[in-house]
Amino acid sequence: MIRPSFRATGAALASLALVAAGATAARAADGDGTTTIDFLSINDFHGRIDTNTVAFAGTIEQLKAQDPDGTVFLSAGDNVSASLFASAVQDDAPTIDVLNALGLQVSSVGNHEFDKGYSDLTGRIDDRADWPYLGANVYEHGTTTPALPAYQVVTVKGVKVGVIGAVTEETPTLVSPAGVSTLDFGDPVAAINKTADELTDGDPSNGEADVLVATIHEGASEGTPDGATLDQEVAAGGAFADIVTKTSPKVAAIFTGHTHKEYAWQAPVPGASGKTRPIIQTGDYGANVGHVSLTLDATTHAVVSSTVANVPRTTTPAADLVAKYPAVAKVDGIVKAALAYADTVGKQPVGAVTADITTAYTGGSYVKGKYTQPDATDPTKGRDDRASESALGNFVADALRDTLAPESRGGADIGVVNPGGLRAELFKGDDGVITYGEANSVLPFVNNLWTVTLTGAQFKELLEQQWQTDASGNRPTRPYLNLGLSDNVTYTVDTLDAAATPGNHITSVYVDGKPLDPSKEYRIGTFSFLTSGGDNFREFLQGTDAKDSGLVDRDGWIEYLGTHDPASPSFARSHVVVNALPKATRAGDVAKAKVSSLNLTSLGAPRNTSLTEYLVASGGAFDPAKPGTSLGTASVNAAGASSVAVTVPTTTKPGAYDLVLLAKESKTVVRLPLTVKAPLPAVVTKAPTAAPFCSAGQVYLSTSVVNGEAAHKVDIRLTTPFGDKKFSGVAPLTSVSNVFATGKTSVEAGSLTIAAYYYDGTGHYQTSTKAYAARSCS
Repeated sequence: MIRPSFRATGAALASLALVAAGATAARAADGDGTTTIDFLSINDFHGRIDTNTVAFAGTIEQLKAQDPDGTVFLSAGDNVSASLFASAVQDDAPTIDVLNALGLQVSSVGNHEFDKGYSDLTGRIDDRADWPYLGANVYEHGTTTPALPAYQVVTVKGVKVGVIGAVTEETPTLVSPAGVSTLDFGDPVAAINKTADELTDGDPSNGEADVLVATIHEGASEGTPDGATLDQEVAAGGAFADIVTKTSPKVAAIFTGHTHKEYAWQAPVPGASGKTRPIIQTGDYGANVGHVSLTLDATTHAVVSSTVANVPRTTTPAADLVAKYPAVAKVDGIVKAALAYADTVGKQPVGAVTADITTAYTGGSYVKGKYTQPDATDPTKGRDDRASESALGNFVADALRDTLAPESRGGADIGVVNPGGLRAELFKGDDGVITYGEANSVLPFVNNLWTVTLTGAQFKELLEQQWQTDASGNRPTRPYLNLGLSDNVTYTVDTLDAAATPGNHITSVYVDGKPLDPSKEYRIGTFSFLTSGGDNFREFLQGTDAKDSGLVDRDGWIEYLGTHDPASPSFARSHVVVNALPKATRAGDVAKAKVSSLNLTSLGAPRNTSLTEYLVASGGAFDPAKPGTSLGTASVNAAGASSVAVTVPTTTKPGAYDLVLLAKESKTVVRLPLTVKAPLPAVVTKAPTAAPFCSAGQVYLSTSVVNGEAAHKVDIRLTTPFGDKKFSGVAPLTSVSNVFATGKTSVEAGSLTIAAYYYDGTGHYQTSTKAYAARSCS
């Protein structure tokens, strides 16, 4: 299809659309003075070329058949990239062909359309796609000159429908920054509103439309729970709240994407009391097709009423769909050819697994002590919880570290993985074999593998950046991204609340069992996406001696699977929540800590039931397989939390230690720094130095105490049956004496207690009791 260049103006596109449709086309009414226009939408399809694609296509054709002349098919972006192997192995050509066959008319650009750079979008993707990609907020760098069309006008039943497109402002942090260095990404709502004004200002030179809709590759926050209401999403603030509350009332419906959430709401129209408009996101991967109907006044084109719904993928047999709908038959041919080609290329075994190795899931549960998927009929449902640690993320990080460990490849000490880079699971299946295609689907981006040097302080800051902010300090749609880390890194945090204010949540870090040295240099192995500051991990940009290994992720990954055949999942967590690190203590005292978030939610992960406690020298070796003598155990509740109270052996010498907690089921090792202080100095208490004596008709008692070491401040409390005397912070102390007036003229024989309490408030003391004689002064 010959279409305008991506640098063509919106007005030029509108003029072409009008010519194609016929500027004098008659307006068609549906009756009763109204016209109904139907919109079908998808988002985040991500090259899902598989056995479900025909059903996806059939759903679209079934919905089109309800209003053959009045349906617009559009997308909210991320049609390609992060794709399944059947699409990825052919650079997403099968996906573009499928969407062409289904008549996709317009799409907002998604961040993943920029995965291989702007030139790839305007070249490879644009050359094959029959639809225009829109980006009203995408500009040439340093200007407000459009780099992409802002809108497309589609004429339906004589009504000019203006579709305005935009993409998340976070795009430069979500793709390799080098690929979009010639672009700027502005506020999507401001760009949409500006375009809406131009399309309704009566000036044909900048485009005109009768009704407006927006398709935006941005959506409800991932920091809110699944099933949140529209009010809850708006209350969370951020980009989605702006979309709902600030998008021009001229826009009759809003199609969203990016966050892979599923919702279909009627949202209040700002400034129009009592009026609502549809706002929808379909989830992802073609599992649903969005359906919005706008009933318009046939004369004024004002919206009279609207409906909005997500339509699940049809269960009609594929053969029936192929027989009934020519477009589905064409899709069926494309899919079969793609799967056959992928099967030929991808069926070669590259390794095996002994059990599933997966991302973190949501909505699952523990069955017989193991975490299971939320829907047994769909093993991918609930996957890709990017705010949680996963077995797959850590496994891939191990692969990066080991692959890049040789000096010739960069000499990596640590592997780091962004959760959004994991696009499929390693399922055991019937035989445990992992094919080339299955392995490729896990890491489909073809990033180069790099190493870069960070200091310990910079690495700690990198971990802090899991609580996300953009370069301006704003919280993005995904406010927390959990990095996958190689198994030689463990750390503790004070919270895993995604909404927590960024900064100072990392409380301890260990590398190879040793405390992180802030000034030491560590070599990090990761993807080119991260070394260029992707996903807001800007600390990578502060690194030094960055080197390209020459390997792409797919090749290094498949090599690793081949040398670790079969591979087994590790369910050991790299990090847990510890409310507060144990305080310094002394031999014989109790060290306490509250530990939580001990369980993973990757499939097959065990529920931990106990922690076994050990004490080793700081940075000392600890082998979970041969842990040595324990100090006790603490139970772990169903939520993965435990209260630990460990008595430090009385024989422990002063110094720096690690309190090591070993989770029985997952083999998670938690190291908590613990300082054991020198033992309390000996306290020598002395008995009364003299017998009771008389003075001015009263009986007096004489007492004293001696501290064996003069360097320690102590509180001294001298206690008699007749009163107490406290000497606070006495040091150096060789002797403290006091004389107590009993207030009596005679006393019976009794005892005197002398106690010494230490200044640090630990309550340690020694007492001495001495009998005294009766005395009368009358």
